[in-house]
Amino acid sequence: MALPFCIHDEQAPHFLTCTILNGWPVLARPAAAQVVLDALQHMQETERIHLYAYVLMANHIHLIASADTLSREVHALKSFTAHRIVDVLSEQKATHVLHLLQWSRRARRPDRTYQVWTAGSYPKQLQTATMTRQKIAYIHDNPVRRGYVDEATHWRYSSARNYAGQPGLIDVTVADLF
Repeated sequence: MALPFCIHDEQAPHFLTCTILNGWPVLARPAAAQVVLDALQHMQETERIHLYAYVLMANHIHLIASADTLSREVHALKSFTAHRIVDVLSEQKATHVLHLLQWSRRARRPDRTYQVWTAGSYPKQLQTATMTRQKIAYIHDNPVRRGYVDEATHWRYSSARNYAGQPGLIDVTVADLF
């Protein structure tokens, strides 16, 4: 029996969602968002992942990515960014947010002081060009649907600008996957 929310074809491009525990708006802080962007950029530069599209929202991120071992790279992304986000929040003396992340951590993880991300990434393998275009549009329209901006290219924490031929905050592989 295939497990739900598992990556079965590690090298195939997937639509992924990583969510902050309890929906806390941690990524609304620019320094926390920058941690995620820097990590994604580094993973691309070191050829650990191929990033095709992304959006960072206040409490979650959506990605379209592929890698030789995608599940391991997603785990590494979440682990590294969790530690670094806690460091940034400590540096900023964001004690209220840190308290929420400490209070919210799962009882099954007594080895941790804080928990930033929920478990899993809800992967959906992209199998057709149509499906890929739909997911890219979904990612880019996320801030528009939330009412944050009128046009997808106005949201700085997204690859929508890359797809419009404009410079984005980080590079993505703008390519037809199929």
